[in-house]
Amino acid sequence: MTLDAVPPLSAARAGDEPARHLSFDALFNVRDLGGYRTVDGRHTRWRTLYRADGLNRARGDDLGRLSALGLRTVLDLRTDGERDERGTFPVDQLPVSYHHLPMLQETWEGKPLDPELEGAAFLTARYREMLDVGAEAIAAAIAVLSDPDSYPAAFHCAAGKDRTGVLAALVLGVVGVPDDTIAVDYGLSRAGMASMVEWVRTNRPEVLDAMVDQPGVLLEAPPLAMHALLAQLRDEFGSVSGYLDTIGVATDLVRSLEQNLLE
Repeated sequence: MTLDAVPPLSAARAGDEPARHLSFDALFNVRDLGGYRTVDGRHTRWRTLYRADGLNRARGDDLGRLSALGLRTVLDLRTDGERDERGTFPVDQLPVSYHHLPMLQETWEGKPLDPELEGAAFLTARYREMLDVGAEAIAAAIAVLSDPDSYPAAFHCAAGKDRTGVLAALVLGVVGVPDDTIAVDYGLSRAGMASMVEWVRTNRPEVLDAMVDQPGVLLEAPPLAMHALLAQLRDEFGSVSGYLDTIGVATDLVRSLEQNLLE
């Protein structure tokens, strides 16, 4: 069975479980990272940690839905420019502990693709660069998430696919979720990207051309891209924890993260 063919919830516990995809009016890629089985038979906790697209857009009923989750912490992985242009999470309306942790210095839009790389390989290369460029932000994010008082927590970028996908992969990987499961979780962003394009078509048609004219790979989430990144990471550092160790994440923080996320 190929990764694309794996059912989205095949790694989650069977039975009566919460929804993985959360529905909002102006957010399209908000997902619960709970219910994933680890290699030692435990599971990530439901309703504890969320991955998302631009939470800076949350207003009205969407804020009410986030409030109902008991959200206490928001990690914003966008660039300084994105934050300045598009705003931040409205902490004045929903008080949370807000952390701006840019995982890139500038976004990829408008930059030419490497002619030697196509599709998933292009994304894998960009994600590998992110492990270096975003190392400080990644270490800071793990430090925040190691604090049990941070939860429930959410981290987001603009689309909830690339920067958010890399951080989700590291968090899930270091607590023992298998690579295949992580790659499938990453691939779930495909539906969110399609919904985002449709929302832009209706609500912000003035930016639709810029969105759909960019290379198609930037709107995709092929599981192979994340699987390849994790394979590279293990080849270079031995494990996800090995990578985190090289960027200054102490072992006790990883242990705290496990305690916070696993049951």
